[in-house]
Amino acid sequence: MIMKVHVLESLLTVAIATTVWSPAVFGFVVPRVNNHAAGSITALSANVGIFFGTSTGSTEEVADLIKAEFGDDADGPFDIEALEGPVKSTFEKYDALIVGTPTWNTGSDTERSGTGWDEIYYSTMQELNIKGKKVAVFGLGDQVSYAENYADAAGELHDVFESLGCQMCGYTSMEGYEHEDSKSIRGDKFCGLLCDMVNQEELTPERVENWVAQLRAEGFFEGGSAQGASAATAAPVPVTVNETPDGLFETIQEHSDMLDETIKVHGSTGFIPHYNGKTKSTMWVSPDGRSCYYTTEARSSSSVSM
Repeated sequence: MIMKVHVLESLLTVAIATTVWSPAVFGFVVPRVNNHAAGSITALSANVGIFFGTSTGSTEEVADLIKAEFGDDADGPFDIEALEGPVKSTFEKYDALIVGTPTWNTGSDTERSGTGWDEIYYSTMQELNIKGKKVAVFGLGDQVSYAENYADAAGELHDVFESLGCQMCGYTSMEGYEHEDSKSIRGDKFCGLLCDMVNQEELTPERVENWVAQLRAEGFFEGGSAQGASAATAAPVPVTVNETPDGLFETIQEHSDMLDETIKVHGSTGFIPHYNGKTKSTMWVSPDGRSCYYTTEARSSSSVSM
């Protein structure tokens, strides 16, 4: 089959002679394919950044675990106190944000993190244009020593971003914790991932893994700037119909019989049809685009069975 198709390709080359063979000659609609996008995700992909504040390094450890789960799907993690450049431009360049904080000013109404977050909550961050961005919060606390104020600061971090019009994601169950109360509770859930590196450190890796999987399931990566559509979803681009070279289709028809017979023997070939309404002919192109043959409406009964 392949040998005969290549024979037809050679005949096409001779028949066309000095005419440059291109889809435009036949007036077909041909999909525009970006070869560099092959194997990439087909949905629009969000550009994600991971940010944290820390005092002892524990929040950074959790941020590193989150980054490991996200892999190349997220940038960071970045310490909020060590950002290079303005906070505004740094946050606004991302489609989605993962933000984390510990809790130190336990029981305080505001500025509860004891980190650089407290310095920008009600000043610099109020100037951010991040409405509609997806944001997920993680927080650390000691649920035994501070049972009534477990991870309070995560609640404030959540509320600041929510007040800026962000779409909050990643709420988690309170099951498995020993706290009595927390300012991070929203309804019957925590407002994000809460980790206790003092009393339940051994549970942190699994909690992080489950949380990242949850974010993926919630569509956290969808709706951002396109990283490139796959060839299968590329939009067709119409091309101009030019005059058909004299005698071309006569030559094609003469040699399509042997291809039809071979197709009957070997069944479906996976060739993709491109119909030309002007000539009433169909060009069948191989998946790799390197081989083709033609059928006409009069011979439609012998066309490839797709």
